[in-house]
Order: sequence, then structure tokens, then C-alpha cells
Amino acid sequence: MSRVLAILLLAISVGANAPAWALEFAADRITTIDGRTGKDALFYRDDMWRLEHHASGPVTVSIVRKDKRIIWQLLSRVRHFKTVPYSGGQDPLVAETLEGEVSREEIGQEMREGHQTILYEVTTNQNGRTEVYYQWLATDIRFPMRLMKKNGSWSVEYQHVKIRPLSDSLFQLPIYFTPLEE
Repeated sequence: MSRVLAILLLAISVGANAPAWALEFAADRITTIDGRTGKDALFYRDDMWRLEHHASGPVTVSIVRKDKRIIWQLLSRVRHFKTVPYSGGQDPLVAETLEGEVSREEIGQEMREGHQTILYEVTTNQNGRTEVYYQWLATDIRFPMRLMKKNGSWSVEYQHVKIRPLSDSLFQLPIYFTPLEE
């Protein structure tokens, strides 16, 4: 009995010191800006993420490390990488609320990717500039499946969302890559 009590107390003390739950997921991200659409695979953990680009070009993977304030751009074909500074403003919009949010009104419900979502009209105000968005928030996983400016000029949609722990290796430089000489 005392052994069970000791294990229970240990579990409670470890849980009390554990950090808050961090969002980790993998998904396909589809971004549309002024009628042009791009797609990439996104692997996300609160202060870092990896984008595997599906567009042609020299950079095939970008690894963003907010904790180190850098972005590694991987040129996979030649096994090189370029390091550029992280400047902010590039974060995926995956929170329930938007930065500068001043109002939120429920306007409907819809199924998206097998998840029941609530459709909201969200108004933000950042630096005196007001923007209005539509947001489809999945009720089961508390995740924004789609976000779109009300005027239709910009949207981001997440498909095949899998909320799960991710390997640390996704956010590390591959060992066989060398810095790009400029």
C-alpha cells in the first residue's frame, strides 16, 4: 500500500512541475494569396516548425527555430543549407485566437476534414489597422482548420491534421548538410 502511495505522490509532483501542454502537429498547409496557391507539409512545435515545400525551387525545406532566432533553408539536391535570421511575423496562424482580436461572432457550423467546426467572423486591430477574417475552428481538437480574410484575398487551410508528438530530428540540421558558401 505504501508503495502505491509513493508512486501516486511521485506522479502528482512530476505533473505539478511539468510544463504546460505544447501544441505539436503535422499537417498539409495550403496558402492562397491573391489567387495564387501554394502547398507545403508543416511540422509544428510551439517555438519551432519545419516546412517541406511542394513548389519548384532550390529551397526544399525551411526549419524555423524561434528559440535560436534563425531559419535554416535546406537545399536538399546539393546537401547545403543557408542560415538566415528569424525576424518574426512568419509564424503559422494556429492559435484559437488571433493577435489583436477585438471581436468574435459565431456565424455557422461546418464539417471540415472530418472535424466539426464553428465558423467565426473575427475582427482584429493591429497598429490601428482593422482586418476581418473568417475562421473555422475544430471543436474536437481546438484547432483552426481554415482562416480567410473576409475580402477573399488571403487564406490558409490545414488538411490531414494529426496532433501528435514529433521527433526532435525534424527541427535539427541534417548531419550531412554543409553551409552554403556565398
